Amino acid sequence: MAYAYFLVGNSLTEVVKFSSKEIKGWLEKETSSIFVPVHAKAEKLLGEMRKALESLSDTSKMLLDNSAKEIEKRNMKTYGRARALNKLARMFIERLRQTKVPEKVSYDSVREFIQETQRTLAVTEVDIRNWFPKISPFFIFDRRKFQIVFEKSKELLKMLNDFLTREYVKTKTLEETFQLIDKLHAFESQLVNLSERKLKTETERALVEKEIAETQQKMADLKTRGGVGQLSQIDTEIKALNVDVKHGLQHLQKPFIKLQSLTLHGGGSGLTPEEVKKLNQYLENPFEAFATEDSGYPLLRQILQKLDRGMSEGKLKLKSDKTRKAKQAIENILNRNSLDGLYQKCVDAMTRKIQLSTSLEVAETKSGLSKLQEHFENLERRSKSVESEENAIEQAYNETLEKIHNHKNQIGKNIFEFMGKRVHIE
Repeated sequence: MAYAYFLVGNSLTEVVKFSSKEIKGWLEKETSSIFVPVHAKAEKLLGEMRKALESLSDTSKMLLDNSAKEIEKRNMKTYGRARALNKLARMFIERLRQTKVPEKVSYDSVREFIQETQRTLAVTEVDIRNWFPKISPFFIFDRRKFQIVFEKSKELLKMLNDFLTREYVKTKTLEETFQLIDKLHAFESQLVNLSERKLKTETERALVEKEIAETQQKMADLKTRGGVGQLSQIDTEIKALNVDVKHGLQHLQKPFIKLQSLTLHGGGSGLTPEEVKKLNQYLENPFEAFATEDSGYPLLRQILQKLDRGMSEGKLKLKSDKTRKAKQAIENILNRNSLDGLYQKCVDAMTRKIQLSTSLEVAETKSGLSKLQEHFENLERRSKSVESEENAIEQAYNETLEKIHNHKNQIGKNIFEFMGKRVHIE
């Protein structure tokens, strides 16, 4: 046991330090001469009150049985009064059945029991006052016996209430302190459990994160291995070629859009359905449109010829500068074969991509990647679930710590209030 001293006013006040496990034993030892007799008397009075209510219940059953016997006789003089008493006795029994004497004695449980029993006896007293005179002169001995037991119950309840307000109330703070200590122990046990769960989830999260990293590495390795790696390189090459095709057709972009609009609105573009489809493809995906052309890209040539004719006939409204640049681009493509080299590169890239995409090696690798991707997504969901659980445990852990801190402080305040001694619970 540790001691510390603090200056209070002009004097030193000793502060005794305890662990949470020691405080209850010390407090019981220090207050046993005060608390034990009071608690014992409370239990004794409650026991007497329990017997009184049982006796009152037995007397009510006696009223019920005797009135039932009289009802069976069918005597016209007593029949109505017997039925009234029978009904009244049933009410008494039901009320008493609902009045529970507390098994565990505490100031609050005794106070609540007194309040409940006072209500029960008060209502019963009103019934006695209203109905017993109407039953008179019959069942006089039964009614008198019941009233004697009833008055005894009232007297015992008054004694219990006087004891509560004059004696038991003085130890209320002490009793609350013992309850706080029990709650403190429960919170500390809860904290140990939360610490174990916290460690478990942290370990699980670390394992999941490790498995996620390993899965990502496996996926990265597969993506760069063999045919899939080559396929990735070809895709990069195709992206670059797509830029080149766009650049080669840059001055035809606006005329293509005008020609497409002319086709849609029936303005006499002269394009066949196949050419219209290819024109749309050139606007959406220039590389794919160009790479899937037959040798010499005949559809593009046909489209350009009809585009040139449309500009010459004034069907396509373009600024003179754009018209000049478009015609120059058409001239370079049709007569100077400016796109031949680019066309060959596009066809080669597309051919290699198709060959690799349909190979057994790539198919197996893609299947492996698909499985790894599915496993990765499952791990991510598991990671989020573990993280959510970890956050909930962390919150509960912090809340429990706060409750432990508050309970320790309140216990210290209560002990000082009741005993004038300062304690600190570590």
